[in-house]
Amino acid sequence: MPMSGTEIETMICAALPDATVEMTDLAGDGDHWAARVTSASFAGKSRVAQHKLVYDALGGRMGGVLHALQLTTAVPN
Repeated sequence: MPMSGTEIETMICAALPDATVEMTDLAGDGDHWAARVTSASFAGKSRVAQHKLVYDALGGRMGGVLHALQLTTAVPN
C-alpha cells in the first residue's frame, strides 16, 4: 500500500519541526508524489544535504513503500 501525502508530510515535519511541506499527487494514484519542503534547517547546506535530511526523515521508505518522490527544498525568505 502506498504512503499517503499526509503520512509523508507528518514524517518530514516530525524530523524537521519548522518545515512547511506542500504535497502534490503527480499521477492521481497516491503513489507518485511531489513535495516542496521549506525549512530554516536547510540554511548553509548543499541541495544534496538538504535532500538527505528529507530522505532520512522518511526512514528508508524511499524506493519501497514510497515509490516516487519529486523533491524541492528551500530556505524560508
